[in-house]
Amino acid sequence: AQLGSGPGWMGPEQPELVGGSPVHNRALELDDLSVPFQPKPYCYSLVLLPSWMGYLDNITAIGPRTVGSPENEVLTVNYLLQQIKAIETESTDAHKIFVDIQRPTGSFSIDFLGGFTSYYANITNVVVKLEPRGGAEHAVLSNCHFDSVPNTPGASDDAVSCSVMLEILYTLSKSSEPLQHAVIFLFNGAEENILQASHGFITQHEWAKSIRAFINLEAAGVGGKELVFQTGPENPWLVQAYVFAAKHPFASVVAQEIFQSGIIPADTDFRIYRDFGNVPGIDLAFIENGYIYHTKYDTSDRILTDSIQRAGDNILAMLKYLATSDMLAKSFEYRHGNVVFFDVLGLFVLAYPARVGTIMNYIIAAIAFLYLGKKVLQPKNRAINNLKKFFTAFGLILLSWISTLVTVLIVAVFISLVGRSLSWYSHFYVSVFLYGTAAVVKLILVHSLAKKFYYKNMNDQYLGDVFFDASLMIWSILLAMITHIGLCSAFICTLWVAFPLLTKLMIHEEFRQKGATMKFVVMYMLGMFVPYLYMMYLNWTVFEMFTPIMGRSGSEIPPDVVLAGFIVASTMILSSYFINFIYLVKSTKTTLITLTAVFLVTLILVCSGIFFPYSSDAANPKPKRVFLQHMNRRFHDLDGNLVKSDSGIWINGFDYNGISHITPHVPEINDTIRTPCEEWAPFCGLPWILPVHFMFRKNWYLPASEIFPASPIHFEVLTKELTPWNSVRLSFEVSGPSHMSLYIRPHEGSALSTWSLGDGTPVASVGGDYFVFYSHGLQATPWHFWIELTASENHSDGVVSLAIAAHYFFGEDQKSPQLYALQERFPNWTFSSGWSCTYDLFVF
Repeated sequence: AQLGSGPGWMGPEQPELVGGSPVHNRALELDDLSVPFQPKPYCYSLVLLPSWMGYLDNITAIGPRTVGSPENEVLTVNYLLQQIKAIETESTDAHKIFVDIQRPTGSFSIDFLGGFTSYYANITNVVVKLEPRGGAEHAVLSNCHFDSVPNTPGASDDAVSCSVMLEILYTLSKSSEPLQHAVIFLFNGAEENILQASHGFITQHEWAKSIRAFINLEAAGVGGKELVFQTGPENPWLVQAYVFAAKHPFASVVAQEIFQSGIIPADTDFRIYRDFGNVPGIDLAFIENGYIYHTKYDTSDRILTDSIQRAGDNILAMLKYLATSDMLAKSFEYRHGNVVFFDVLGLFVLAYPARVGTIMNYIIAAIAFLYLGKKVLQPKNRAINNLKKFFTAFGLILLSWISTLVTVLIVAVFISLVGRSLSWYSHFYVSVFLYGTAAVVKLILVHSLAKKFYYKNMNDQYLGDVFFDASLMIWSILLAMITHIGLCSAFICTLWVAFPLLTKLMIHEEFRQKGATMKFVVMYMLGMFVPYLYMMYLNWTVFEMFTPIMGRSGSEIPPDVVLAGFIVASTMILSSYFINFIYLVKSTKTTLITLTAVFLVTLILVCSGIFFPYSSDAANPKPKRVFLQHMNRRFHDLDGNLVKSDSGIWINGFDYNGISHITPHVPEINDTIRTPCEEWAPFCGLPWILPVHFMFRKNWYLPASEIFPASPIHFEVLTKELTPWNSVRLSFEVSGPSHMSLYIRPHEGSALSTWSLGDGTPVASVGGDYFVFYSHGLQATPWHFWIELTASENHSDGVVSLAIAAHYFFGEDQKSPQLYALQERFPNWTFSSGWSCTYDLFVF
């Protein structure tokens, strides 16, 4: 389909489709929609790739789909309606299809990014319900979002998921076999605005009451396998459904516990359905190639057809399974306990209740402790000597790990201080040669020195045996501790206790033989094969996810220190049962010299700058992310007088390197123009689009000419009143662009007690100021809100400072000529996202 032409195109000239009465907030059968459409000229099948590839190409061809823009609110919505209509014409009599265009308005608070409050008005959801001809009481929800972040085509995040959902809708609707339950397809139009559309749906839509489970489709990368990284809460039957139905499983409870710990600065609609809808579900996301996630390179041609086919197979199978399951109707009866789950090399998934895992873990740990106790304490006349040697080995292992961690982190800090952070960003092998070799050298060196000077008269076979047992003890203690904490990821420790223990029991005689014979090595490696293979597989997944994140983790976290820590942890885990070989082999001198040489050569090359962090390779770009905001700022005093104003381009580099690599290309952007913090103003007097100020303390401000938006912000105080309970209530009216940020700082002696936002309880951000994120779709009415403060009698300097920022993400106001010109000078290995904004501060 050629967008923007042809008789089936529904563009802005039909505004009634996206905001008028025909489909505004009511459910219709698609036959009721008197809109033109043009069926796609190819077959609809998950097996025939051109179908969903056509959806994906057409959605991304619309361009960036920022909330409030015509591209998001009109063009994409109409395209989705067109395709849904075409699907309905080919559906069988076994099902009915209903569609609803929902435009909710609402507000909620969330503890994401340090905590803030969100307000949305007239945003868009396209909701489709497929149900049996006789109707259905219960439903399963499939969720994607068609909006994108500004200045990006958003193919992987999340147009591809919407394309897959369209194809699944077609496939299910063509089936002559009726479903037992309804399937609701939510094409949500405001996820990138921090989960607003899903909140509007689950809290306000009439169909939400029937939902018993959901599948959320997301992306943290571009293609690859889609990882199940969140399930539940509780409801182990959902994991069992995935185990039974998924044709290409890729799931890990480790990913779930990492994500829910908050280490990764991201969140998904899963949180909204869980927290505000009390609905259990499954969260899936593409994780490969996160380097181009949320950049201009996130285009449809970069997503492999195999990735989309695999995702389609899995999601279709899951939805069919849930929509025909008796458990869906009684889902609350199966809500008991968490579940341990992990896939085995993508072949199948192992899943079992967490309570079973807890019992199993304690039993395995107890067996290991009994074995070690018997080994060390017998014979009784040598028990004290055995204990001394055992705990010496135990202490030496811990000492070697700690000294390795300290040494490698010192190297990472040195690399950061000399300005060579992220040298491995485009060349991951550099991190292995630099930090991996340093870790291995340090481990081997500590134990080689111990063997030479402390154990110089000790039998090698005895030492190998003792150090194996000491490693087993460490893993057994970790297993008991992590199980006690309640983490399902304790199953990893189970692998590192059970298999080594079995190996030791099977070849205990060989441990006593002199030298490491070939038979011993082969049997030892076979016994360790399972935990080592799984750990390597898990390491690949972790590094696949975390390495690209280091390029967008802010200016405060040294990425080399983080990655070095990961590599040291991996080295310690993988070497834990090979430390004993240091005591079995005759010499480690050759190994130490070789690895030290590799480390030193890599260190010299990194310090010389030969490994440039970023890449503009057309096939595999790894860009540096930079945000530029051309802004006007106006600061007013208590009497409303303008006390300060300025204009400039505010620059934020998204990684630890800041703008050091950009300065040679754009000399005026340098450390002499670091942004000063206006300490007396909320959020330093800067127009943050989200409260991420604690992640980006280093930024730059290049003076520039004033901008004059065609649609300036309108801010008005409606009322000021003293309440009977001696509080001050201020009411406001705001109108402006689709994205605005409100910042509130109560003065000393004052406190923000309540407001008209969220649930009425103000939520402070990091630092104590209050942040409100506002967005609207098309044709939103002015935003009205009030705040209430308690204040002491003496408040001559006012009780509160309040600032409002307007962000222009699309249209004629988005970029000034000066901003365009500056972006053009940026090197091709950068992704610079720019927009215009204004910041106005008032005191009341």
